[in-house]
Amino acid sequence: MEAKELVKILEEVPEFNLRLIQITREITDDTGAIDAQKMSFRRKEVEEAASEAEAYVKTTKEAIQCLIN
Repeated sequence: MEAKELVKILEEVPEFNLRLIQITREITDDTGAIDAQKMSFRRKEVEEAASEAEAYVKTTKEAIQCLIN
């Protein structure tokens, strides 16, 4: 695959924001520690966002393997 083809393909990949990062910001206190009460209140949402992040990592690794092979 030519570099130009690769750049064109990558330009078409939509931006993806991980919810886990935003949720983490929202459940930390002023010192940056996880607020246990906020965490327990949003546990299901955190677990779902963590699963999304894991899936993103998996597909990203697969894409990298396709590019280097």
